[in-house]
Amino acid sequence: MALTRVSPSLFATSNNITSVTVGGSANTISLTFDASGVITSASNNAVSVANTAITGNIISSQITSVANTQISGNIISSQITSIGGSQITANTIANSAIQTGAVENYMNATGLSFGMRNRIINGAMVIDQRNAGASVTASTSAPYSVDRWQIYSSPSSKFTVQQTPSATETGYATRVGAGFTNYLGCTSSSAYTVTSSDLFFVQQPIEAFNTSDLAFGTANAKTITLSFWAYSSLTGTFGGALQNYAINRSYPFSYTISSANTWTQISVTITGDTSGSWSSGSNTGSIIVLFSLGMGSTRSGTANAWVAGDYRSVTGATSVVGTNGATFYITGVQLEKGSTATSFDYRPYGTELQLCQRYYENSFEVGTAVANGQNATAVLIYSLNGSADRSQGIFFKVQKRALSTFNLYSPNISGQTAGQWMVYAGSWSNGSSTTISDNGYQYFHIQTTFAATQNYTYLTSGNWTASAEL
Repeated sequence: MALTRVSPSLFATSNNITSVTVGGSANTISLTFDASGVITSASNNAVSVANTAITGNIISSQITSVANTQISGNIISSQITSIGGSQITANTIANSAIQTGAVENYMNATGLSFGMRNRIINGAMVIDQRNAGASVTASTSAPYSVDRWQIYSSPSSKFTVQQTPSATETGYATRVGAGFTNYLGCTSSSAYTVTSSDLFFVQQPIEAFNTSDLAFGTANAKTITLSFWAYSSLTGTFGGALQNYAINRSYPFSYTISSANTWTQISVTITGDTSGSWSSGSNTGSIIVLFSLGMGSTRSGTANAWVAGDYRSVTGATSVVGTNGATFYITGVQLEKGSTATSFDYRPYGTELQLCQRYYENSFEVGTAVANGQNATAVLIYSLNGSADRSQGIFFKVQKRALSTFNLYSPNISGQTAGQWMVYAGSWSNGSSTTISDNGYQYFHIQTTFAATQNYTYLTSGNWTASAEL
């Protein structure tokens, strides 16, 4: 079949021609014209049209779909407003189709980043240097459970916390499927009625070096997003807060757990605080991220707004400590710049451990809880004067945030005295005292007093912990 080019005026209304159908029943093109002879609509059941036969524009509204195998040339990006993900075979786009820097520019423009998106350390609860998975009772001394996570109970002993790697809780497949092998499990120890001044929470303070780019306390404060997975035997509205380290600026937030004993993914977007005092570019504390297990009315406020003062939850939030045996589990905690919760920033175990060791380190074997009478490290000690002598320098695995606070523990040797290192001089014996000397950011010495021969070298043994927590 051949078409002859004709003037549009032939189809003007004055000639009484308003439509034309060309072709047979299996391969037709139908055209409709306006009063000026301009084509206003077209329909066809043509099998194909060679691309060399099209020299003008094709109205997009007339095309419902194009098979990807039919496109072999270039598509001008300005002509495309959106492409469904299912239209990209195997979710791939050739590198040549993406302009250099386009992905990086998009990430920067949307407040996302490639390096350490998550400002929370140990958000997946995989590191527990102190307790090796043992239960910890919350108290007013604010002990640490898993690394970097502090627990507080006032009055003391109203809940316990434990790193839990088991896959036994109802619905555990959801957690494991999301990539989390561990969670922080909180269990209420009684049915306690919270009074106005009581506080029960789990929190992590973040170092100011890690939040400087958020510019809190300035007109350029960035929006941030907190995301996490939560699970409870209770349902309802739960609460938490973000605070500055001075605890005089607070952002209470709420979230809902609708189904008991079900892992629920939560996301809270928070506008950056343009007021208040926020540390930046230093080793002091900056943002505190806090999850409430029960909060007195004087420390509870309105959700989703920055306010002056100390508010650590929202008014009317569920009290976990109010029900004996009630549970609250949490994992996958992430705090990042931007208004979107992205996938969890998984880091290698060794990297996460080193991040934790900036704040806390010990000499115990991995998987061993801190205690007297455990297998211990041994170092050489040189007697300079026959009495009080120091060991060779002991170097930290990671430089500390600040000068450390130490605790010393006796070794697993017969006759040991709690808190004392032992010295070998033909046989093991306790030193009369053991202290830390030359405390630094990178190393320290153990100084032990014992009866020794001057200019002799001895072996001393014990364990230590060093804390440089915020």
